Amino acid sequence: MRVVVGQGSCGVATGARKTAAEFEKQIAAKGLGIDVSVTGCVGTCYLEPIVDVYEDDGALTRYVKVQPENVEKIVEEHLAGGKVVEDQAISDVDKEFVTRQERIVLRNCGVINPENIEEYIAVDGYKAIEKVLKSMKPEEVIEEIKVSGLRGRGGAGFPTWFKWNAAKASPGNEKYLVCNADEGDPGAFMDRSVLEGDPHSLLEGMIIGGYAMGACEGIIYCRAEYPLAIKRLEIAMEQAREKGFLGENIFGSGFSFDIRIKAGAGAFVCGEETALIASLEGERGMPRLKPPFPAAKGYWQKPTDINNVETLANVPWIIYNGGAAFAKYGTEKSPGTKVFALAGKIKKGGLVEVPMGMTIRDVIFGIGGGIKNDREFKAVQMGGPSGGCVPADLADTPVTYEDITKTGAIVGSGGMIVMDEDTCMVDMARYFLNFTRDESCGKCNYCRIGTKRMLEILERITEGKGEDGDIEKLEELAVKIKEGSLCGLGQTAPNPVLTTIRYFRNEYEDHIYNKKCTAKSCKALIQYKITDACKGCTLCARNCPVNAIEGKVKELHVIDQEKCIKCGKCMDHCKFGAIIKE
Repeated sequence: MRVVVGQGSCGVATGARKTAAEFEKQIAAKGLGIDVSVTGCVGTCYLEPIVDVYEDDGALTRYVKVQPENVEKIVEEHLAGGKVVEDQAISDVDKEFVTRQERIVLRNCGVINPENIEEYIAVDGYKAIEKVLKSMKPEEVIEEIKVSGLRGRGGAGFPTWFKWNAAKASPGNEKYLVCNADEGDPGAFMDRSVLEGDPHSLLEGMIIGGYAMGACEGIIYCRAEYPLAIKRLEIAMEQAREKGFLGENIFGSGFSFDIRIKAGAGAFVCGEETALIASLEGERGMPRLKPPFPAAKGYWQKPTDINNVETLANVPWIIYNGGAAFAKYGTEKSPGTKVFALAGKIKKGGLVEVPMGMTIRDVIFGIGGGIKNDREFKAVQMGGPSGGCVPADLADTPVTYEDITKTGAIVGSGGMIVMDEDTCMVDMARYFLNFTRDESCGKCNYCRIGTKRMLEILERITEGKGEDGDIEKLEELAVKIKEGSLCGLGQTAPNPVLTTIRYFRNEYEDHIYNKKCTAKSCKALIQYKITDACKGCTLCARNCPVNAIEGKVKELHVIDQEKCIKCGKCMDHCKFGAIIKE
């Protein structure tokens, strides 16, 4: 028997390390001699901390939301007594979250110990690179990736084989393979979970890619805000070198390839490949004109290929199982699986990996469990700040590169931020534009100044100061910013605004002409009022942080609108439903 505690960032944030320490303490106290191991995130972030108990015959019992105070009972009844603690175990409904998925990239996450290379080897780790180096030519590797149809999972969806082939065809003996692990979209955590839960799959994918294109070195550009991911990558790299999988003369093939990590400072613009290269070279992360493309002149003007974490983590599985096996999933033009991060107003927040072509509705309701508190589904933001808003009436849209693009959004790196009826779409557009305005490198006038002007208009609208013609100004500025920006950040920055105008124009009009927020979300456009149902219990007045509520005991209370900061605490504490928001 062994105990495995999920310790990805989500698990750690909910107390998994304390839970693991309590298991070690209780097991030692009872002299059970059971190992307590670590693993990454299995995807069910909403159930963390998660503890898996494996019997000697391989049978698994998964315990969820395990805090230190729950440990003693599990140790006494299950580890020592052999009886499952049913009230702490995962439910059948929650099991569906994992069983309805097709896991390729996430195949080992939450299963193996990411800090122990032996566990990766036990699940056929590094067999793909052994196959490549012992029996395949670089051209054959590229052809296998072409057969798979693997497209870049970082956002653009560009064919992976084409980029590898372009770098291979570029003259020169000094070439580089760069992994873009600078995951910066709000609400996106796919790459982080792979790095924390299965770092060796990324390393193996990079080695294979390096061999295919003739690269001499690999570089992982990972944001410094991912300390756990960097730590586990460093452990994995050291273990791989000790085994001879990284470094000189790998598998005695004559092929040498090593990898290093560059910690980025968290600039969103460095998700653009030329800005990332500039940062690697010690310069400020700002995009460069293309052509020449990185495949011809990239890092230090040498041929360079850049892929993101998820793209490269697919590679070992594809090579080991064959490109045709991967292409069986998904659709003809968007083959394979895709990892999505479910966040926002959704019941089961976490990571899912599904075949491309599954509908948005199936992802959100079939796997994600639907909307929190059974509220009305309103929209989903896809592709982060570079993407767009897909409304509920388009929920049956298949998740493919082509179909999502038609809605005005993009698949992007895989973030899905779910919104319910209480979400103001104008404010949502303001939020994302504020992000891209802050993250603009400032090189292009249209991006630097244009996003600021758009943000000013949106701020006015959400403050109840919108004017006739503001919607048209936003649309005009959006077109000019798209056309005048050098890189993808500026070219896509207006997308959240354009899609919310396209699908929720009525909300913009209500803000501007009726001075009303349809979702009752924008503070400047709402009021809290006490109705005749008030019993005069004084709870609202006692909990108001600015003393804006007046009234005597057992008499109707009144809110001073001049003092009210619209925090909503009065409504939260009212036991009689006497306070309304309008």
